[in-house]
Amino acid sequence: MVLEVKGLCVSSKDKEIIKDLDLTLRDGGISVIMGPNGSGKSSICNALLGNPAFKVKGSIKLDGSELIGVDSDVRAREGLFLSFQEPEEIEGVKISNLIRKALSVGQEGGQDMDTMLRVHEEVEKTAEDLRLDKSMISRELNVGFSGGEKKRMELLQMIMLKPKVIIFDEIDSGLDVDGIRLIAKAMKKLDDGKRSFLIITHYPRILRYVKADHVHVLVGGRIVKSGGAKLAHDIEEHGYASYIETKPPKKALKDAVKRSG
Repeated sequence: MVLEVKGLCVSSKDKEIIKDLDLTLRDGGISVIMGPNGSGKSSICNALLGNPAFKVKGSIKLDGSELIGVDSDVRAREGLFLSFQEPEEIEGVKISNLIRKALSVGQEGGQDMDTMLRVHEEVEKTAEDLRLDKSMISRELNVGFSGGEKKRMELLQMIMLKPKVIIFDEIDSGLDVDGIRLIAKAMKKLDDGKRSFLIITHYPRILRYVKADHVHVLVGGRIVKSGGAKLAHDIEEHGYASYIETKPPKKALKDAVKRSG
């Protein structure tokens, strides 16, 4: 599996957010995009999953098939999965039904009773591993859940659906150490060399528990630096200041020109 992004430009309401971005995700790899708030990290997620509110140019190919112009539900069926930064509450949709329906897509005639029972048991076991009360899988999706419960429910869907490309949009935000460890455990459960992970974050706490293969620094809608896991630790120690272009005020610039003249 290869997800290849070339020359990606993303804009919203006539404002350019992402500028000429290149990115490649391969089987078995964990890639990280880090950047300060407002750098465009979540816009990359929206572009990859085909949010119609964003205008996208360039190329996004999964196993050679172009996804630009393809609807979000088709991208999901092709194997893209996004864990939202702020998961939505969806009334009237039970979690157990959602997962069962998603797993039955493409199966003529749906699932037989034995399969439905097996899926239900697997969902219950996975919920238990994620420290979710089993009764929650019969509730409406995320309705009345805490922030941490919503994030763990995203992990439950991820583990059950076993997508090809898993994108985490700041899934570690607002979580304590135990919550972050659960994320790492869930990733290791699916890290069988047949899928890839993309972690979007602005601080590297999760990388204390997950080893990144590639780290990219995003500033002002552009990748300004790429490297290995060490790059994330350097950012944790020194911050983003050295990657952010700073321009002196016009008056200070004029004064400097006068002094030099």
